[in-house]
Amino acid sequence: MGAASTTKRRRPRAVPWVLLGLWVAVLALASPFAGKLGDVQRDRAVDYLPASADSTQVAKIQEQLPGGETTELVLVYHRDGGLSAADRKTAAAQVAAMDREFELVATPTGVASKDGSTLMYPAASTAPGTDEEKRDAFVKDVRDVVRAPGGADGLTVDVGGAGALATDASEVYSSLDGPLLYTTVGVVAILLILIYRSPLLWLVPLAVAGVANYLSMGVAYGLNQGFDTSISGQSSGIMTILVFGAGTDYALLIVSRYREELRRTERPYDAMRTALRGCGPAVVASSGTVAAGLLCLLAADLNSSRGMGPLGAVGVLCALAAMLTLLPALLVLFGRRVFWPLVPAFGSEPKKRKSLFQSMGSSAGRRPRTVLVSGGVLLGALALGAFALPGNLKQEDTFTSKPDSIAAMETLAAAYPERGTQPISVIAPTDRADRVLADARGVPGVDSAERGRSSKQWTEISVVAKAPPQTAAETGTIEKLRDELDPGGAYVGGASAEQIDLDDTNRRDMWVVVPIVLAAVLLILVVLLRALIAPLLLLLAVVAVWGASLGIAGLVFGPVFGFEGTDPGLGLLSFCFLVALGVDYGIFLMHRMREECLAGADTGTAALTSLRTTGGVIASAGLVLAATFAVLTNMPMVQLVELGFVIAVGVLLDTFLVRTYLVTSASLALGDKVWWPGPLSKRQTPPPAPEPSAPELVRTP
Repeated sequence: MGAASTTKRRRPRAVPWVLLGLWVAVLALASPFAGKLGDVQRDRAVDYLPASADSTQVAKIQEQLPGGETTELVLVYHRDGGLSAADRKTAAAQVAAMDREFELVATPTGVASKDGSTLMYPAASTAPGTDEEKRDAFVKDVRDVVRAPGGADGLTVDVGGAGALATDASEVYSSLDGPLLYTTVGVVAILLILIYRSPLLWLVPLAVAGVANYLSMGVAYGLNQGFDTSISGQSSGIMTILVFGAGTDYALLIVSRYREELRRTERPYDAMRTALRGCGPAVVASSGTVAAGLLCLLAADLNSSRGMGPLGAVGVLCALAAMLTLLPALLVLFGRRVFWPLVPAFGSEPKKRKSLFQSMGSSAGRRPRTVLVSGGVLLGALALGAFALPGNLKQEDTFTSKPDSIAAMETLAAAYPERGTQPISVIAPTDRADRVLADARGVPGVDSAERGRSSKQWTEISVVAKAPPQTAAETGTIEKLRDELDPGGAYVGGASAEQIDLDDTNRRDMWVVVPIVLAAVLLILVVLLRALIAPLLLLLAVVAVWGASLGIAGLVFGPVFGFEGTDPGLGLLSFCFLVALGVDYGIFLMHRMREECLAGADTGTAALTSLRTTGGVIASAGLVLAATFAVLTNMPMVQLVELGFVIAVGVLLDTFLVRTYLVTSASLALGDKVWWPGPLSKRQTPPPAPEPSAPELVRTP
């Protein structure tokens, strides 16, 4: 009997070590794959384009033509006031050297601007094929050959075109991994030190988040190999943000509940078991909601959006697994001393002080309907700013700095306002190529059309529009080409056509994905909360936050940040993230409120208790998540800056306005009706007691 009792006492001590050993084994298995994630990351146009669009078909067929995919460049020589004879001689010599050194489709022919200030040479090569590294190396080699010679003051030489733009974008995305990770870790570390006020405790959740991030990289690579999921620089960066942001949020909730239980329970192992029983369901439900919301992006037609769904879900679920197993194991092994110097001793009581969230709850409780209406009006007014968002983002406006390719595009736009400088690619069946070529030349707005590469099945035709790239006139020309050439089985693509397809597909995806996200999240909330009104309330709140966040973006993107356009995918991606992450916090609040109601409290009292006990944790979690997404605003791509800003602002609005005031006020105003039609809405409860004036106990995270 004594031996059996001893074994029973020792067994709990072994559990943390077993979990730790399992994680060591998991990391050993994931290690060979995690390091390969960068090898399968692709940032070609076809990896972002709509799956069914004309421009996507063009890009895929170009890979099958003789020589493979074409890398198109434009060499731009410019001097204010006009090019000199020496400048023209330099240009001719460099282009000749380029023609000798590289495998070009044809010898480049110079086109001078009317004012004589600019000379452009369109060039193309099939040597790099579909290999991004070869393409980037080719563009860099061309730039080494084509440059302003020493002593030629005033002469600028830039290499632009779709190939150069893709290389510059690839360099930016490949450079994101290190700075993005280091900045995210630094931001989270600083916030955890401030929140925990401990020189040791902050290291544990941060290290666990790092482990989860490494595991997510291995799983993401496995998904790519097994299911051919698309992985881009944008999606892998967002995955890292989610692992550290969401993972730290879950850690805050678990550590807060664990600290609370350590004051009531002598042994750390037992305290952790009780803590996980209390907050574990909310953490699992919230992470499941986020993952389900992101997986709804699989219904998108846009490759970049569809690929981001699985990667985001992988990041959240890996963070969940680590925070529910590895984090508790480490905390139990370290014992109470990990909280030093604020060690929660067994039987002790936390310091009594006035709680900020008690005050906020009291103010909402005095006039809940007034607070609710006022908050709703404020969010609605902010949402009106969305009408001030700048138009769709053009290629030349996608960088926060000005790389070589963008400088070339700006020079071309100013020097050749009367003509196109970027070819439109038409792919036609070879047996109909002559007819398609003739039809293309007859389309209004077309300046020229020439036959290009050909195979037995397909022929490439290069079309130049009269209008400059990405203008309304060029868009009209592309649409006319598609109308005229479609009966012949031709596809119209190229850089400008890709932008048109991106815009059209994003609008389509909004109508398809948004209802799916709302339905999926609502279903999960109904199952979790056993009610309909409360889930609808949470959904309405997060949609209002999304609208207000876009409105604030509309007020600052142009006037403050100087952005010339808005990423077409901003609306859909920000909606999915803010709805999923916003409901995440709503689950924390509502789950605790439901616990209090099941214990016998009326809904009003339960709402105020829930705000007092979880308000600090939710506020801390919101700050961490907003800060991690705000890291994106320091990146050199406008798309990432805009997405990071909108999500960070939305999380802050959700944390400090919606969760604290509006959801609490709505719960107070509705009372038990908030749980309709569940059993809690039919119970008989006494009227709520008045708020005590004495200070309440504060449970710090």
